[in-house]
Amino acid sequence: MKTNTQKLFRRDFTLVVIGQIISLFGNAILRFALPLYLLRETGSSSLFGAVTACSMIPMIVLSLIGGILADRVNKRNIMVILDFSTAILITVFYLSLGKVPTVPLFIVVLMLLYGISGTYQPAVQASIPALVSDENLMAGNAVINQVSTLSGLLGPVIGGAIFGAAGIFPILLVSIVCFAVSAVMEIFIHIPHQRQPRTQGIFRVAREDLAESYRFVRTEKPIFFTVVFLVAAFNLVLSAVMMIGIPVLVVQVLGMSDMRMGLAEAALALGGLVGGLLAAVLSQRLHLKDSPLLLAACSLAVGIVGLALMAGLPAEACYWVITGLSFAAMGAATLFSVQMFTLVQRESPAHLVGKILAAMISISMCAQPVGQALYGVLFDRFAGSEWVVMIGAAVVSLLIGLYSKRVFSKIED
Repeated sequence: MKTNTQKLFRRDFTLVVIGQIISLFGNAILRFALPLYLLRETGSSSLFGAVTACSMIPMIVLSLIGGILADRVNKRNIMVILDFSTAILITVFYLSLGKVPTVPLFIVVLMLLYGISGTYQPAVQASIPALVSDENLMAGNAVINQVSTLSGLLGPVIGGAIFGAAGIFPILLVSIVCFAVSAVMEIFIHIPHQRQPRTQGIFRVAREDLAESYRFVRTEKPIFFTVVFLVAAFNLVLSAVMMIGIPVLVVQVLGMSDMRMGLAEAALALGGLVGGLLAAVLSQRLHLKDSPLLLAACSLAVGIVGLALMAGLPAEACYWVITGLSFAAMGAATLFSVQMFTLVQRESPAHLVGKILAAMISISMCAQPVGQALYGVLFDRFAGSEWVVMIGAAVVSLLIGLYSKRVFSKIED
């Protein structure tokens, strides 16, 4: 085990990990503070859901472009440029906040932030096979996942404390520093890159690259289509209800403080961290045919939250139910995600892996903005009976998870 660890944490992979820790911490405090600031300023679940949904659209579209860039452009350069761009964007936002209308400003900034993230992540994921051996691929994915969740764990806790005590502006300053430092560090990373010839315009190249990826999946791995649409359905029903539901329930329904909201968000990240650790430790024992059990666990967690609300438990008890089950749901979801990434990386040619990963992520995420906008309206519509929304989402997602059992059994075979 020690030998494998030494092989895994070589110089360039270690620099990628450290850069991700810094960059994703800045990202985590932003993703915690900006939606919370908007929800507290407007007090509208519908507006909160609509703005969150709009911000996801550029991520979906630009994930495809990110996949193409990840296969054709030096991945290190992508990371450096996008981290510097994010630092500049947050600086402009810092100078504009309070001087221009809040809602339009948030829509534009969140759309740009999510768009940058959508372009950035395929480069990180596609770089892993170039930096670690095949035997360490699952472990490498798990480490990157753990970095993301560790940053997500610390970000909301620290962000909640800063936001509650000093407001949004110190958080913006911290995030600017994080992105700038990460960009400088990433300059020193060496990621093997073989330049692919290009004699045509970028848009034609993009179209042909995506067409090549589509042909490969259609002829060699058609089961990928079924998997991605199942994940999309799950995102529509369950992922969206957690993204919108947890802030609405904790802040509006239970009336908890910003620090408590930070702890609830941190529970999600901690669940992801534990899930990533389990994925690394159990990499040889995880089987795709067991994936429906992980999806069922997520559904059950959301359903129990709904039952706690329906039973009228005290606010403090409901808060801890939400926090604990958020941890459990995220742990199961992370195990599932690591399995999906590893499957695609192993079953796709090296020159297509970035595009195929990006396309699958984008397609599976298409339904999420629809779900976010829908749940924003539903939480307003069922104000006082939010348990109806949570239990309904749990039942539908459980049915999707049960249907997926046949699909994952075919892949395992």
